[in-house]
Amino acid sequence: MKLIVRTILAAAPVLASFDKWSPPGPYDVRGPCPMLNTLANHGFLPHDGKDITREIAANALFDALHINKTLGEFLFNFGVTTNPKPNATSFSLNDLGNHNILEHDASLSRSDAHFGSTIAFNQSIFDETKSHWTAETVDLQMSANARTARIKTCQATNPEYSMSDLGDAFSLGESAAYVIIIGDRKSATVPRSWLTWFFEHEELPQHLGWKRSETEFAEDDLDDVLDIMRNLTKNTGTELPARGVKKRATHFGW
Repeated sequence: MKLIVRTILAAAPVLASFDKWSPPGPYDVRGPCPMLNTLANHGFLPHDGKDITREIAANALFDALHINKTLGEFLFNFGVTTNPKPNATSFSLNDLGNHNILEHDASLSRSDAHFGSTIAFNQSIFDETKSHWTAETVDLQMSANARTARIKTCQATNPEYSMSDLGDAFSLGESAAYVIIIGDRKSATVPRSWLTWFFEHEELPQHLGWKRSETEFAEDDLDDVLDIMRNLTKNTGTELPARGVKKRATHFGW
């Protein structure tokens, strides 16, 4: 009976709602980004994960997470580059898994391309990530520590490990975003229980107390938090030399 109910839920269309959630169905696609997968599961993005346009992306990020629409469009401009079709004006969530465009090694919850799927959630990898969240409340230092550990693990175990300038910038942004977008922006902290539920279920943790921020997140906020993350990861042996990547070349991929 449980399997039948879950199958019905997966096949049913989902209207955008914080209170509605449905897992992907057999013809739906998902990608390496837990947050975008989550927004599709809630219906803020198309539930099938396909044909996401600039307007759809910007509206979804604003409606669900209160991310400024200008920043949302900026992030879309990166996402659409993963669509292999010439002159594409949309992308699908699985396009984001194309390796070494935006997707990168040392994910917080996915395998490196050398070892398998960059799209499927990997519990063992996520367990490594969350082992560095050493208190009930996670801050940016813990996030930076988790990122550093994942990079070092992949450098040591993946013979094809690589990290482009753009991938590095995205990785920094991802590690900052799960704290300040899911958590409290002012204190730059987030309950560990919220993060664990979010990553493992790809669902907004409302039942644990999460709610959409009342404050809009804009371009300057992104720049500020990236500066903080760069400072927290200095002298760890994981930073790349600056080679012309724009300061805002990042997204919320996680």
